Amino acid sequence: MPSSRLPDAVETHLDANREELVSTAERLISHDTANPPGHTAAVASCIASRLTDAGVDVEQIAVDPEKPNLVATLPGETDGTLCFVGHLDTVPYDASEWSRDPLGERDGDRLYGRGATDMKGAVTAMVHVALAYAGTDAEPPVDLRFAFVSDEETDGDAGLPSVRESIEFAPDACVIGETTSRNGRCAVSIADRGAIWLTLEATGEAAHGSRPMLGVNAIDRLTAAVDRLKREFGTRELEVAPEIAPIVEESVGFHAGELDAETVRDLFRYPTINLGTIEGGSAVNAVPASARAEVDVRLTATVETRDALRSIRDCLGGIEGVSIADVSWSRGSHEPVDSPLVEATAAAAASVVDGRVYRRSATGGGDAKDLRHDGIPTVEFGFGTDTAHAADEYTTVEALVRNAEAYARLVGEYATQIDDNGPHEG
Repeated sequence: MPSSRLPDAVETHLDANREELVSTAERLISHDTANPPGHTAAVASCIASRLTDAGVDVEQIAVDPEKPNLVATLPGETDGTLCFVGHLDTVPYDASEWSRDPLGERDGDRLYGRGATDMKGAVTAMVHVALAYAGTDAEPPVDLRFAFVSDEETDGDAGLPSVRESIEFAPDACVIGETTSRNGRCAVSIADRGAIWLTLEATGEAAHGSRPMLGVNAIDRLTAAVDRLKREFGTRELEVAPEIAPIVEESVGFHAGELDAETVRDLFRYPTINLGTIEGGSAVNAVPASARAEVDVRLTATVETRDALRSIRDCLGGIEGVSIADVSWSRGSHEPVDSPLVEATAAAAASVVDGRVYRRSATGGGDAKDLRHDGIPTVEFGFGTDTAHAADEYTTVEALVRNAEAYARLVGEYATQIDDNGPHEG
């Protein structure tokens, strides 16, 4: 039976290279990979060089030369493949809003910079786990893959989708390095929510702003439609499968101190509706004849998105001058709370922190959703800070070290779980 114990040589290698771990993070953060435009070629080249110099097999996959992806492979002792996934692109930033250098600045335990916690810190840890195995005589108990992808922040096709289309990508399980643990609370994200993105358009009749009664205000029509959607659809209790109940309660526990319990439960009990953008009008003294808005609707995992969309259409269908111009949607997903991958990740997390490890739902959703829907067990797990997408984003040296050790331990924990239960059981 494969041992769940972290090989001594790997543990020693990680301990001896902690400063190099921090230096690698600083190098990755120093590359501007804000998406758009999402140019990740330089940072991908940096990672590829480190891994190939250590003898790791690395394949580059690029449908867009400015957005390459890397897949690194380390063969293991037994059947079964565990894949670690991290994205190289970041959200954009406005340097004028930062008090720190958005391309990297260290202050004691903190490493500042865009992407520090989302998710170049986790990518760094994954790279060093690969280097630790490659640089020692230790053979991983299962095949290891590391997919470093581009184009995640804009949900583009040049990242993980292009990898999955270009090579045989069918790991038995995936761990995505999104920050799920922060502010002293540790968690594994085992679910996400579905999304419906609506583009609404409204028409009206133009008039002078001094005599608005002679026209029909398209913006008023549009905001009234969104208010109706919130009032009628947003207050309907969702039909959520029973297996989501323990995940919701774990989410309540994780968010304690940030949000009260009923607020968190309502987040999963009802749809959330957010008016994200609105456009319309040409001048302050004119009644707008047209307007356009984008609305973000989120639904708990196991809710049937098609049924929800049908209800939304019924809700908005009778409003004069308002139409749904475009729709995109996705279904929420989840892992069983006691699946082999979830058990392994929770055990690895517990080995590097004190206190409870929550098995919670993410409030949004990313690459994990598509992988789960294609039958690949997937969790999100990483240590970091609650500063993703914010000015002065940062991670910590402690988070970097914990990520590297937890990911390394997760390999053995997962090998033991699949030996006992099989890779897809649960």
